Amino acid sequence: MRLDGFGLFVEDMGKMIRFYRDVLGFEIKEDENTSNVFLIKDGTLFLLYGRSDFEKMTSRKYEYIKGLNGHSEIALYVDTFEDVDREYERVIGMGAELVLEPATEPWGQRTCYIADPEGNLIEIGSFNKPFER
Repeated sequence: MRLDGFGLFVEDMGKMIRFYRDVLGFEIKEDENTSNVFLIKDGTLFLLYGRSDFEKMTSRKYEYIKGLNGHSEIALYVDTFEDVDREYERVIGMGAELVLEPATEPWGQRTCYIADPEGNLIEIGSFNKPFER
């Protein structure tokens, strides 16, 4: 078994697509007017699922977090500390919600947190060197 991708359940598909595509640079793989939208970022599949459609498909009702999602985060890496600050300013200027301004942590990472339009946490961080897998 291998990881294929990961996803979020969303209420406002159009708003979320625009945020991930236009603000964070994810590539959309199909029409925006579907209940499940596939996006790609750096070779990783990222799915947006319509919440109500998922509930209909599974014949179950789910409870969803309102406000900031404290259960998960999406982490994005940039090569330098300066890139953290630059990307933070850019995405805040494009409407991302501020959660934590850039700070250099005791473990040597410079990081900041923003939230998407539905409150999902997104970290932008760097160890001041190119990404290594």
